Amino acid sequence: MSAPASARPAALSYSAVLRVPHARRTFITALVGRLSYGTVPLALLLATQRATGSYPASGAVLSLYGAAVVFLTPLRASLVDRYGARRALLPMAAAHGGLLGLLAVLTWRPGAPVPLIGGAAVLAGACAPPLGPTMRAVWSELVADRDLLRRAYSLDGVAEELLFVSGPALVGALVAWTVPAAGVLLGALLMVAGTAAFVTSPAMTGPRPRAAGAGRRGGVRGLAAPVVVAVGTGLALSGVELLVLAHVGGHSGDTDLVPWVLGALSVGSALGGLANGAIDWRGPARPRLAGFAAALGLTIAAAGLAPGVLTLTAAMICAGAFIAPALTTAYLLADESAGAGDRTRAGAWVNMGVNAGSSAGGMTTGALIGHLPLPLCFALTGATALISAGVALTARRRVEPAGV
Repeated sequence: MSAPASARPAALSYSAVLRVPHARRTFITALVGRLSYGTVPLALLLATQRATGSYPASGAVLSLYGAAVVFLTPLRASLVDRYGARRALLPMAAAHGGLLGLLAVLTWRPGAPVPLIGGAAVLAGACAPPLGPTMRAVWSELVADRDLLRRAYSLDGVAEELLFVSGPALVGALVAWTVPAAGVLLGALLMVAGTAAFVTSPAMTGPRPRAAGAGRRGGVRGLAAPVVVAVGTGLALSGVELLVLAHVGGHSGDTDLVPWVLGALSVGSALGGLANGAIDWRGPARPRLAGFAAALGLTIAAAGLAPGVLTLTAAMICAGAFIAPALTTAYLLADESAGAGDRTRAGAWVNMGVNAGSSAGGMTTGALIGHLPLPLCFALTGATALISAGVALTARRRVEPAGV
């Protein structure tokens, strides 16, 4: 997976990123496939609930699917590094799309056995193509200049944020006139079509060479700081979603306002991501990563003191401003720590960290709400990001677990 490195543009802007040879086509086709990750979870949840009539069963199926996607991401990414995107991603996309199609068939009408749906969901998640980590590795090949690469990563992060906002909206529009299983089928089509177009880009030419001695035992050094910050960020964000629900419900009683407050968090993240890419940062990435994580934690803790919904919304915009910069910097630091033949896998560990943190944060915060004062719950949730900032500053260069 390589392409000629671009020369340093005269103006390091976002338009300069898209003017890099092959960048626009590669990026857009990757986004088409990645939109599947924004549509499938909600569609699968709704389709399973309709097919089984059980909320616990639908939640369990979604959890199984999500766990298989998240925790096997580094393994699938290692296959991309080893065999190249064309040889690795196409079989994954075909299998993933076929299994999503099977899930759509199983949930199209009521009556399918829950174990059968759950088994198909695990298998579908297990072979989901790691398009996000692969695209970030491609950016590293396409863009030689580190400042321009930071803008590319920021653009990528903001686009991904928008996908996870627009995906559920697309499913909502679809289920207004057909069954939810159609959303699962749409996700399958997006993944297969997007991946097929992505791997045919001229930017994809095969596996990247490894440095001598790299990866003998599956290790990539220097991932402790970015992965820990990714986990801390994921924990904080998923906790904030529940805390916003509790805060709005307690102050106004109108939970219809919750999506707007959480939307402010996404707006802040998008604006922060664009600003992070536009600023000409100097100095090493690790202190900057710790600073973003600490700022995120402090703003979440302060949000617990908001006296009303409007001030909470403003606090969410401020907190969101540090989300995309923290994650973008984590991905950049992971990329800097990895050799050319391990970049996809390095990014996959960060990706897994934020998703694993998101999965655990909701459960942890849910256990605290009702037992502790809400401002203290906000403070404890923010503390997860603060702790990750401290670890990022003090972590030594470690080796990721072997065998992936």
